[in-house]
Amino acid sequence: MTRSSHRKAGRRFQARDERGFTLIELLVVVAIVGILAAIGISLYANMTVRARVAKAQADTRTLASALTLYMGHCGVYPPSGAEVPGGQCNGNGLTALTVPQLNISGATMGPFLNSVPASPQGWTPYPAGYVVNANGTFGVTTSGDGAVATAP
Repeated sequence: MTRSSHRKAGRRFQARDERGFTLIELLVVVAIVGILAAIGISLYANMTVRARVAKAQADTRTLASALTLYMGHCGVYPPSGAEVPGGQCNGNGLTALTVPQLNISGATMGPFLNSVPASPQGWTPYPAGYVVNANGTFGVTTSGDGAVATAP
């Protein structure tokens, strides 16, 4: 073997060692990135469900507070049923909370809410879950994502 052919062979091996990553190294990196992406996507999906549940719980508590204020002012809860704003403590449903109400003493109070909040995407609407019971109590319920939010 001549000296020049030995150099060429040495360069060939040297150049091959400096070319880049092997196929196995690239496959390992791609697999790790794929596993991390799968974990991230599942965590993101879980967080959006938890956010919708938290919104529903907060909205039902807000509606319960507004209904309690309405009851303190008018002496009765607005009856469940067709949504009618009223104005003289004679509204129906949760829409009655969105306008000022005049009670029998002539005092005006309200609105108790700026607007009835929209239920989270895929959940039952709040007006459908509002019920006044025969014993003078009320309930606001909504459900979705395998969970139920109820107040009080």
